[in-house]
Amino acid sequence: MNKKLDEQYYRQLLELQQLDFALVELTLYLDTHPNDLQALQQFNQLAQQRKQCAHQFEMQYGPLLQFGHSYSKYPWQWVETPWPWQV
Repeated sequence: MNKKLDEQYYRQLLELQQLDFALVELTLYLDTHPNDLQALQQFNQLAQQRKQCAHQFEMQYGPLLQFGHSYSKYPWQWVETPWPWQV
């Protein structure tokens, strides 16, 4: 079952990708600068923002991750395409 995607879908997915990129970069930085309080605060702030953004995305468009990391509405949403990594 292939659902039609609106512009909001792509905006939210882009925001998630941008947050993920920033979190990966901050993780790498904090690995070598573990005492940088400002970077740690920024990491935690972005992690919270990403969690909220992902929750909002999943409530509107379906799960982002498999294996128990995301919930599914009824009926099982993993049969609906496209999946986030296909767009």
